[in-house]
Amino acid sequence: MKGETEEVYRSRSAEETLALGKALGGKLQAGDIVALAGGLGSGKTVFVQGLAAGLGTDPKVPVTSPSYTLVHEYPGPLPLYHLDFYRLSQPASALGLGLEEYFEGEGVTAVEWAEKFPELFPKATIWIKIERTNEEDRIIKIFDRPECLSPLKR
Repeated sequence: MKGETEEVYRSRSAEETLALGKALGGKLQAGDIVALAGGLGSGKTVFVQGLAAGLGTDPKVPVTSPSYTLVHEYPGPLPLYHLDFYRLSQPASALGLGLEEYFEGEGVTAVEWAEKFPELFPKATIWIKIERTNEEDRIIKIFDRPECLSPLKR
């Protein structure tokens, strides 16, 4: 996604969120970075599960939130590096994960809670903002500028 773009989708179920992630995953290339923003339970991990499916990750390998381990790596035709900034309080902690190596790696990097440190992401990052409208419905915005995170940006 180059230039100033924004696409807005409505998801009415986890299956639709998964399908949107899968569609995007099928278009990604090595070195692409997907930064996900949204509150607890908004569907970030479900979206990443879809990305993994679109990238060809083995469906027998469960894609789970890396909130406590901070990083999960999933092998496949195009590896997926799944990071989570939820428990981090300082940008230095995120850099300590080897962020540059993931960003410049041979796979796709997906980062949950990316809005905590938007300054760490390169300009070419694909930003995903997921907003819960009720128990099942979500508004999913895909854009290429971190300033669109407002009011999520910390």
